Amino acid sequence: MGLVSARVVLKNPRLPELEAVEVDALADTGAVHLCIPEPVRIQLKLEAIDSKEVTLADGKRTLVPYVGPIEVRFKNRVGFAGALVMGDQVLLGAIPMEDMDLVIIPRTRLLDVNPNSPGIASTIAK
Repeated sequence: MGLVSARVVLKNPRLPELEAVEVDALADTGAVHLCIPEPVRIQLKLEAIDSKEVTLADGKRTLVPYVGPIEVRFKNRVGFAGALVMGDQVLLGAIPMEDMDLVIIPRTRLLDVNPNSPGIASTIAK
């Protein structure tokens, strides 16, 4: 389908006086987590609360810092997530997209709110 990017706003909810960061994020339903690069972690003053072992695309395993919570905003949606600190671009994976009820529209290659619930995020809790 190709790359899908979207403008998202990231904020540290533990420091409400700290300015939010607006970034271009890569939206990838094949990825699981929210990933942020080190400069974003520093800008949001996020401290590592744990480490996670991740398997990279080349099969290598490495330990990366895990930070959070991070407030994520896109259009009329808001969600909270932990993030892996790695890479050079914000990556929005399936967990935060599901939490905010976002979908990728293949025809236009855009991230958008779920057209079946445009006014408010919908989820299943069974």
